[in-house]
Amino acid sequence: MEEGWCVWLTGLPGSGKSTVAKVLMDKLKSNKIKAQIISSDELRKVITPEPKYTEEEREIVYGAIVYIAKILTKNGVNVIIDATGNRRKYREKARKEIKNFFEIYLYCPLETCIERESKRIETFQAPKDIYKRALEGRSTVPGIGVPYEEPINPELKIDTEKLNPDDCADKIIDLIIKK
Repeated sequence: MEEGWCVWLTGLPGSGKSTVAKVLMDKLKSNKIKAQIISSDELRKVITPEPKYTEEEREIVYGAIVYIAKILTKNGVNVIIDATGNRRKYREKARKEIKNFFEIYLYCPLETCIERESKRIETFQAPKDIYKRALEGRSTVPGIGVPYEEPINPELKIDTEKLNPDDCADKIIDLIIKK
């Protein structure tokens, strides 16, 4: 059995990860390519139903994401990880454990992410007003209160402030096809 591939969409909350993941999934389906999205926000609701977003919780959630993605890809399932993965070590663990791994950095300035999140209607399972609460000191969010460590050598860096989700998905598909 041929192993699947894994694309990790990383970036600040509000950078477009969930939107790009859904557009990418639709494009893959229309080309008869099966894939599974692993959303950190969905998984977190199972693993930590009342999340505190501590470093320990993040270790558990991202460890589970990598484990699930590794098992799926070994069994021929293509995976799209929709998760901030604010520490490089989480994404590097995936790179070490998953044979066909692609780190896709969805770059977007923090100010734009904050603006997007404040106007967001569809949250894709994410909590509402995350930046507002972080700016008020009531919680932390990568970029405010906890660091977001940008990828050093991603397979692809896409500026989501300049490109729409459709174009972002096309760039990712082009990368997968080339590899």
